[in-house]
Amino acid sequence: MPVKIRLQRHGKKGKPFYWIVAADSRAKRDGKFLEKLGIYNPNTNPASIDLDIDGSVKWLNNGAQPTDTARAILSYKGVLLKHHLLGGVRKGALTEEQAEAKFTAWVEEKEAAVQAKRDGLSKAEQEAKSKALEAEKEYSDKRAAAALPEVEEETVIEEAAIKVEEATEAVAETAEEVAEEVVEKTAEVAEEVSENVEEVAEKAEEVAEKVVEKTAEVTEEVVEKAKEAVAETPAEDKAADADEAEAAKE
Repeated sequence: MPVKIRLQRHGKKGKPFYWIVAADSRAKRDGKFLEKLGIYNPNTNPASIDLDIDGSVKWLNNGAQPTDTARAILSYKGVLLKHHLLGGVRKGALTEEQAEAKFTAWVEEKEAAVQAKRDGLSKAEQEAKSKALEAEKEYSDKRAAAALPEVEEETVIEEAAIKVEEATEAVAETAEEVAEEVVEKTAEVAEEVSENVEEVAEKAEEVAEKVVEKTAEVTEEVVEKAKEAVAETPAEDKAADADEAEAAKE
């Protein structure tokens, strides 16, 4: 029974991940398999691979043939290298300790390279984020600078409206105070005028009384003098008549 080491697809649409399996070459791609050897997830950067190295080497020793993609994964994880070293051990070219030391050194070097790649990717990601933030900040500053005149104009209009409102309130308060003062002054003047009118009326009344009294006194004097004149007039007439009579006799 020919055996192949291949990938079996899982996951949802657009984000697949794969099982690395040893399966009968006549079986369907996503059908039954003989053994699951690991998982390959291409959705991460770098891609994550979890592989049973010893199990993969065992299947290679048993004659399993990997597909092209599976071969690349096995090579990346050192399975092909370990299979080659174990072949050297079987031929007597190497001891198991030497083969294990070479494989361990290769794994450490490979892990260091992978870690360096991860660090580089993290650094590049951080730099990309920093640049994106700087670009966003620059764009925000430009928008703020462009909107600043409108904001200043609106602020000036608001301040002018507030000042006009304050001036209007001040004028209204001043007008109210002036009106109150005018009313008070008018009331005071009216009161003073009323008092003066009363005083003039009193004085006019006193003058009228005095005029009436004086007129009465003058009238009495005139009447008395007239009476005296009337009383004196007949005696004089009688004396004149007597004088005239005596003159006629002579």
